[in-house]
Amino acid sequence: MGGTSFAYSGTELHAFTEADNYYRWILSEFAPYLRERIIEVGAGIGTFSEFLLHGTNASELILIEPAENLFPLLQQRFSGESRVKLLHGYLGDLAPSLSADSVVLVNVLEHIKDDTALLQTIHQILTPDGTILLFVPAVPQLYGTLDKALGHYRRYTKSSLISKLHKVGYAIVRLRYLNFPGMAIWFLTGKVLRRQTLQTRDVRLYDRWVVSWLSRLERLWEPPIGQSLIAIASK
Repeated sequence: MGGTSFAYSGTELHAFTEADNYYRWILSEFAPYLRERIIEVGAGIGTFSEFLLHGTNASELILIEPAENLFPLLQQRFSGESRVKLLHGYLGDLAPSLSADSVVLVNVLEHIKDDTALLQTIHQILTPDGTILLFVPAVPQLYGTLDKALGHYRRYTKSSLISKLHKVGYAIVRLRYLNFPGMAIWFLTGKVLRRQTLQTRDVRLYDRWVVSWLSRLERLWEPPIGQSLIAIASK
């Protein structure tokens, strides 16, 4: 990472622009562990960043995005927001000047070839009692054409994520699977139909008709496995 210009070619950022229930669900899992000074790594076009800004008590929200084609969209979206600081570049290059109580990565870690190195960098910039909050794709058996097209290096299991976090020195605070029925949809899309893009209409329909009730159900019942993993760990 670092040193060269980069343009993001994935399609999922725009496909998820209307997935409000999905992002509220993630935020509800993160919220009890978020503190005042938050860094979001790989902020993309700022969809989840909006939820962090308006759904938390963050005194400062630092958004980091390396992609040449995405950073201008962040600038347009958050111009005039006094609590938001935008940084264009890679975390590894910016880290010496950064410190945070909470570092958030939503569907980002799987895009990083050396994810352990990134976890180490985050560990260095966290305050002594700081937390890292991760949302990542789960179940390696689901890896298909869609994952490859979106630039995913991997999908995670509980054990693989625990191993990486422990190796760096994190203590696991919370770890759980989310979105049990999403596994069937992802399998059909990426393994059977072998699609390479997500359609905004399909995401919107799933968000409206499934996530709206599923998020409430899975707050009461933790599925044994799911399409995604939430991990919260402390320094």
